[in-house]
Amino acid sequence: MAPKADAPETAELIELFKKIGLTQAKAAEAAKNPKSAVILRNIIESNDLSNKQLDDKQAVLLAALSVQGSKLGEAERSYAVEAILDGRLKTTDQVSEAAKYLDAHPTPVNDADFDKTCGVGFNITAGELAARVKDYVASSTLTGWNNLGVAIGGLKSTDLRWASPLELKNAVENAFTEKFGAKEAAKPKGKEPKKEAVAKPSASAEQSSASSSRSVFSEGFLGHLHKVGENPQVHPHLKEQHLAATKGVVHTRFPPEPNGYLHIGHSKAIFVNFGYAAHHNGHCYLRYDDTNPEAEEGRYFESILETVRWLGFEPWKITYSSDYFDQLYELAVELIRRDKGYICHCTAEEIFANRGGEERGPRKACAHRTRPVEESLAELEKMRDGTYQPGEAILRMKQDLESGNTMMWDLVAYRVLNSPHHRTGSKWRIYPTYDFTHCLCDSFENITHSLCTTEFIASRESYEWLCDALGVYKPRQSEYGRLNVTGTIMSKRKILQLVKEKHVKDWDDPRLYTLIALRRRGIPPGAILSFVSSLGVSTSATNIQAVRFEQTIRQYLEGAVSRLLMVLRPVKVTIENLPEDFLLWLEKPLHPKVPELGSSKVPLTRTIYIDEDDFRLEDSKDYFRLAPGKTVGLFQAPWPITYVSHKTDSATGKVTEIVCRAENEGAPKKPKAFIQWVAEHRASGSPVVVDETRIFHQLFKSENPSAAVPDFRVDINTDSLEVVKGAMVEVGFWSLAKKAYVDAKTESKKRTDAALKATADASGPVVQGAPTHEHDDTPKATSEQLVGKECIRFQGLRVAYFAVDKEAKLASLAEPETAEAGRREGDYLVLNRIVSLKEDSGKSTV
Repeated sequence: MAPKADAPETAELIELFKKIGLTQAKAAEAAKNPKSAVILRNIIESNDLSNKQLDDKQAVLLAALSVQGSKLGEAERSYAVEAILDGRLKTTDQVSEAAKYLDAHPTPVNDADFDKTCGVGFNITAGELAARVKDYVASSTLTGWNNLGVAIGGLKSTDLRWASPLELKNAVENAFTEKFGAKEAAKPKGKEPKKEAVAKPSASAEQSSASSSRSVFSEGFLGHLHKVGENPQVHPHLKEQHLAATKGVVHTRFPPEPNGYLHIGHSKAIFVNFGYAAHHNGHCYLRYDDTNPEAEEGRYFESILETVRWLGFEPWKITYSSDYFDQLYELAVELIRRDKGYICHCTAEEIFANRGGEERGPRKACAHRTRPVEESLAELEKMRDGTYQPGEAILRMKQDLESGNTMMWDLVAYRVLNSPHHRTGSKWRIYPTYDFTHCLCDSFENITHSLCTTEFIASRESYEWLCDALGVYKPRQSEYGRLNVTGTIMSKRKILQLVKEKHVKDWDDPRLYTLIALRRRGIPPGAILSFVSSLGVSTSATNIQAVRFEQTIRQYLEGAVSRLLMVLRPVKVTIENLPEDFLLWLEKPLHPKVPELGSSKVPLTRTIYIDEDDFRLEDSKDYFRLAPGKTVGLFQAPWPITYVSHKTDSATGKVTEIVCRAENEGAPKKPKAFIQWVAEHRASGSPVVVDETRIFHQLFKSENPSAAVPDFRVDINTDSLEVVKGAMVEVGFWSLAKKAYVDAKTESKKRTDAALKATADASGPVVQGAPTHEHDDTPKATSEQLVGKECIRFQGLRVAYFAVDKEAKLASLAEPETAEAGRREGDYLVLNRIVSLKEDSGKSTV
């Protein structure tokens, strides 16, 4: 128990804390928490700080460390104290980051890594800050001053989090003023006149929204990329051939490895590559980078195409790196002939030692680097013919061992793998590496803009070196910051562990952030693209909390889905003054602000169900829903109801039935609150009973599960899945579900027909001798790829947003369009919660 404020030990602590520079108020605040107060006292006493002249800022930082670093060991805490005292840590944000870092990286501490992670030495001029902010604002889809907080939050996810908060805010406001004009003064609050109708968004408004999205590709990082043909070539004729082949049209590619399912980070790569090409009326390849036959599976190929299409994009052509194995081998031979490559027999340990080893000492060439060209050519043939086993021989590029760039230290171009390839079978015993394959496939396909994330910056030099060494067309590689969502994991290896150990059901478990999992959860593809677009594209990595991602989903769904009456945990209500056969049909809008969504009809009868959270036996002044003696409104009903009595289960004491009275005589009372409800009317199938409602919470307890000790699995939230059985939804669900499914099938067929026609028009090999894929097992566009039960989405009024899970059995969806929708024998309805509502305070008012 904490000591009282006037306790002697507290007064003693306050005086001690004031000696290091804390004010009376801050010292008293620091003394309130017994645990952190003891830590702060130990910091002061062990470092003899009470006799040193600390400034008030350092004192505040030490107090923050006593709270943020409460879990640190003595050595780690001492390191943090020293970093505060020597001036490396200057802000509470840096102290917070330092505590996290030291918790995950015990002593001895890597000073350089610590400084980088904690923003030590971060310095930016006012001009540099203004330029960075202006570039960010220009490259995002921010629409006006209402996005000011979003912009500041986005910038704080970059290294600008270490900038002065006030200077950052001022810079953003200046950029907003330049782009959107002066900020309008807030209108005085007051009752607004009633609007006659909600107007349909005008064509100009829709064009404005589309223009905002397009600005990502025309401004900022992507807006400043080179024009087609401007990338320099080692020989002039290469540019001429390139322009003749592309006709001056943008060509990009999305080149995933088919060794796992795509995750949320890939959505940015898909958006950038396909979106940039579409913006410029160009073409984007889907190229499977299938150079590692040991890790590839057929299901991943199918899933990648399906995911790309689900996100709204269509590949111009589908290719494989393996399409070019013959051409790549010919270039490997040519590389050796030009004395730019050699066969090496060093072990991995020997190569590491020759590159400087653990001590990062001087580098030296291996004994095979100077072997004659003819000898290397003969050795390459032996590799190809199966003379060598894996690890016994490799082809290395003869680059620059003196370069400061590790990606120029004679990278491996070919290695031996005794694995059959899914497309070429057992033809090859050697396979090209990423570093050899990637740039040359880009060259074969005449890629105008090779867009990738910033971890490949160092690879750009070797990318260009290899193209020039072989005298082939050299694409321009440009790097943008990758997208990371905190509080989850993206590693394929770790997700596989979760699946195998049954922490999650499969790769599409809605608690994961694979794109197939997000799709199953019910997140619309448009919401994901809106999220990625709103972040902008720049060279800075984007680290975003999952809660911000979910807020984008809410905003997207707010005006896009219908609203249905729903009770999650129903309790029966009998309205005693209504006759047994009472029936009143009510027509209610599916969305109060989007009349285009239409309306639904619901029955009101003597027996209804309300949510158990909307009834309380013990009333209070701040509670406005149903309770003894209380009257409450029923949403969209003509009159309120008043509590009369209730029944309980004798064994558990749980309320099983509430008896109420309809206030349907005389002047209607105006209730203080309205609650959702559904009525019992078997003839119409009301209510729709939900067999399972799955509510997903964060799978991990922290923002950085990978830092957990001993590994990420100890950070798993064992209560991340909640299953509620017996929820009820209004009967309008069936017609909504049927319409959503039919509309999705219609749109899917339209898109697929167009995609297949475009594919046929673009048929033919990319390079002479490469295979085409019209008649092989290459994944093809199908209507089924775009249609799933998750397209049935709605807001359970004042509950949450939901979608139908793929495990649900709804027979009426497979029936002819003219058949009336409804529950059939054997149906099993499963709903997934997409996201919670922004707030649930709406239960207290209409």
